Amino acid sequence: MTDALRSAGAAPTLEDVARAAGVSRATVSRVVNGVRNVDPAIQEAVRQAVSVTGYAPNRAARSLVTRRTDAIALVVSGAGAGAKDGAGDEEATGDGAGAADSGSFTARVFADPFFGRVVTGVVNYLRPRGRHPVLMFAETSPARDEVVSYLRQGSADGALIVSTHAKDPLPGLVTDAGLPAVLYARPARPLPISYVDLAHRDGAGLAAGHLLARGCRRIATISGPLDVPAGRERLEGFRDTMARRGHPYVPTAEGRFTQESGEAAMERLLAGHPDLDGVFAANDLMAMGACHVLREHGRRVPEDVAVVGFDDSSAASACRPPLTTVRQPVEDMAAEMARLLMDRLAAPDRPATSVIFEPVLVVRDSA
Repeated sequence: MTDALRSAGAAPTLEDVARAAGVSRATVSRVVNGVRNVDPAIQEAVRQAVSVTGYAPNRAARSLVTRRTDAIALVVSGAGAGAKDGAGDEEATGDGAGAADSGSFTARVFADPFFGRVVTGVVNYLRPRGRHPVLMFAETSPARDEVVSYLRQGSADGALIVSTHAKDPLPGLVTDAGLPAVLYARPARPLPISYVDLAHRDGAGLAAGHLLARGCRRIATISGPLDVPAGRERLEGFRDTMARRGHPYVPTAEGRFTQESGEAAMERLLAGHPDLDGVFAANDLMAMGACHVLREHGRRVPEDVAVVGFDDSSAASACRPPLTTVRQPVEDMAAEMARLLMDRLAAPDRPATSVIFEPVLVVRDSA
């Protein structure tokens, strides 16, 4: 039967599978669509018939039965034009380029190793479960409306949202619409939405403690953008630990989580505090930029200035010297985000929950 179908160019049907398995078409449909309460022996017979006939379910028809697309929207979101709170494009996007320039926004996303790690974690979790991510960008008001519409129309079963700005309205829009979604990072304002995050303050405290344990006493920090919750929390955690250890003032220069902004911040710190002997940068890209500037000024790392980064990204191992850094287990966090969404889809009435991961100090050569 299979050879005849293939030679005729005809795709196997449910009826073909039913004949091969010796069961009804309705039973085959129940097994193929994952309906429970089918005898295990019958399920196995149908699976073997599917394999023998080469039957492939019609995804569109299957979605009508299961009300599932098996697609998950992976949304990278910002707070560009049209944000409800009036945040402007330049403020929202992080490094000074306008969010309305979607090409610039997506270029920055793909250039940041963080997002690659998120995708890896999400794909590694979803793929074995027959789910597939659809990458979407929501850097402007029309783009956010498109995401909400996409979800409302059932084009994806739910959303995993990586928000890059505290004033991003997308989490609120999705929550207000009652759409299943999970956030990477705590929302800036209280929302009934599940999320995963890192104990950023504790991680920055690890960095401060390590620099002090090395004997550094004139320590400065390059913060992340203070309109991003993670940037603000890392700065507050670092300052708090320093204050508890008798250092009430920490010179600070704000960066934008890019290597270039780390270089510019390091230049400012050296100009104002030429005798500094330790630096904490709130991510590895900025720490790499700081190391570059220190070398240009004839400062040895770590002999003259010890440098600690944050994230344990690919930039940490690519830096010279390799960075001592605070590990954020991004892949594990992204996988957990996907797991929380799967739980929500399986039980829509499940209350929102949060999972906070613990940071770990990874000691290498820079400090």
